[in-house]
Amino acid sequence: MTDQELLSRITVNPKVMIGKPVIRGTRLTVEYILNLLAHGATITETLEEYEGLVEEDIRACLLFAKRSLESTSFMP
Repeated sequence: MTDQELLSRITVNPKVMIGKPVIRGTRLTVEYILNLLAHGATITETLEEYEGLVEEDIRACLLFAKRSLESTSFMP
């Protein structure tokens, strides 16, 4: 799956979750999925917990976060 195909799984709508990026067709925000992963949830556990979610959705969240940080600089 190409980057563009993955990113098309993420949508932003000001009327859904206050405009936060979400997985298309859900109310699961990218932020929420990343938080689950950051706190030790595995991809398998996440997929089992949220019916209808597929691995590509999680990969899309990771790619979205990566792309969002590309133009950000951090000062030590």
